[in-house]
Amino acid sequence: MAFRIYNTLTKSLEEFHPLHAAGEVTFYSCGPTVYDDAHIGNFRSFLNADMLRRALELHGMRVKHVMNITDVGHMTEDDAADGGGEDKMALAGRRIAEAKKSGKLPAGSEIDPANPYAVAEFYAQRFLEDGRHLGLKVAIEEQKHPELMPRPTRCVPQMIALVEQLVARGHAYVAKDGVVYFSVQSFPAYGKLSGNTLDNLREGEGGRISAENQAVKRHPADFMLWKPDPTHLMRWPSPWGEGYPGWHLECSAMAKMLLGEEIDLHSGGEDNIFPHHECEVAQSCCASGRPHFARVWFHTRHLQVEGEKMSKSKGNFFTARDLFAKGVTPAALRLELVRTHYRTNSNFTMQGLRDCQRMIDRWTAARAALAERLASPSTNAAQDGPMQRALVEFKDAVGDDLNLARAMAALNTAIGEAPAGDAKAELAALDAMNSVLGVFERNEALASAANDDLAAKVEVLLERRKNARAAKDWAESDRVRDELNALGVRIKDGPQGTTWERAV
Repeated sequence: MAFRIYNTLTKSLEEFHPLHAAGEVTFYSCGPTVYDDAHIGNFRSFLNADMLRRALELHGMRVKHVMNITDVGHMTEDDAADGGGEDKMALAGRRIAEAKKSGKLPAGSEIDPANPYAVAEFYAQRFLEDGRHLGLKVAIEEQKHPELMPRPTRCVPQMIALVEQLVARGHAYVAKDGVVYFSVQSFPAYGKLSGNTLDNLREGEGGRISAENQAVKRHPADFMLWKPDPTHLMRWPSPWGEGYPGWHLECSAMAKMLLGEEIDLHSGGEDNIFPHHECEVAQSCCASGRPHFARVWFHTRHLQVEGEKMSKSKGNFFTARDLFAKGVTPAALRLELVRTHYRTNSNFTMQGLRDCQRMIDRWTAARAALAERLASPSTNAAQDGPMQRALVEFKDAVGDDLNLARAMAALNTAIGEAPAGDAKAELAALDAMNSVLGVFERNEALASAANDDLAAKVEVLLERRKNARAAKDWAESDRVRDELNALGVRIKDGPQGTTWERAV
């Protein structure tokens, strides 16, 4: 059964074949920059990469999946190829210091804000925890194989070696300011991935690069590989002085170290296409001498929330942890983030979460019924049952550019049919479909300190409301209800008293 995927590099659907004859797929994903908790837009990209990996495995391929955790070098002005501004880890340290002063630190974050390594490790562990809850296989594997989620701060020697190689081959140079830049003019294919051309890349376009900075470069689009900076919080010795690597350099070095000079797949959000992935292609191909770095590029489009751009000021900004604290199951969040096709902008809604939960509960009930059938003699065991027939359509759908909507339709149709076929085979078929969906094993609300704290607050507020109602103080009763609403809690008065639930 063929597997087709859209390739950003060629702008076309292609039949996918692993580079290596043994059939192992080498897959690199751009992961989080750990200066804060990952939001649901980040997780949409990570989860779509996970779905692609699982779909390939359903088609019988073995996948070696690597995802980096960026802990240095990602600047606040990385919308330009030559990223400037402030390192985001330093920004995170300042934010934590401010939170300490206001007493609003997240649980477990008694860390030194002046220590960027400690800040990065704190948020890295929170990301890994969130990722495991949501079923990211690479985060689950990281527990036994931490090398699958490399940190740039632990791979600096490999980055320095790559820069030395590029300088030696005439693809990089040391400018008057001591910074090592990649020469985009040395790579004629620069811009092929994103559609940019060197003629269109005007000075300072896409960023706020100073005229002084541009003056030392051979071409305005040349990008930083290594910057000497004795004042930078995170710095290492190098042939060009004590300093730090460029963000684009990091992924090329780590992918080469763990997967080889040419790989099958590379993924990220669509905002990574330029400049980050374009720069990765240039430096990797020039270092290896190969025509490709990644043969197929897989990019997920943006996420909106309730039809608007996600924004803290609009109150529609959510991390995975925010939603878990409201009682949303990891299964429902996972499905809501991936059920819209990855090449379409997704609109995340609370109603969508509820719909996903109902669908997952229906699938779970069907699985429980199949498990019960195992104990009784099967009827029509010689014929394929609805789950076995659905698996054929499901597998074909996910192999058709990850068409999850069609795959889920096949599963939903099967659940609506009368039970038939061998129960063991039917259960195996359903579990095979879930090996891509990844929802059964995470269909429970998380028990957490945040949930416990919420329950305690709600009980106090309910007692206040009860006393206000007994005193006929309706204004106070309404104020308490407003406080409960602000906590994401819905209450219901009945003959047995007042009950509450988390509103999603």
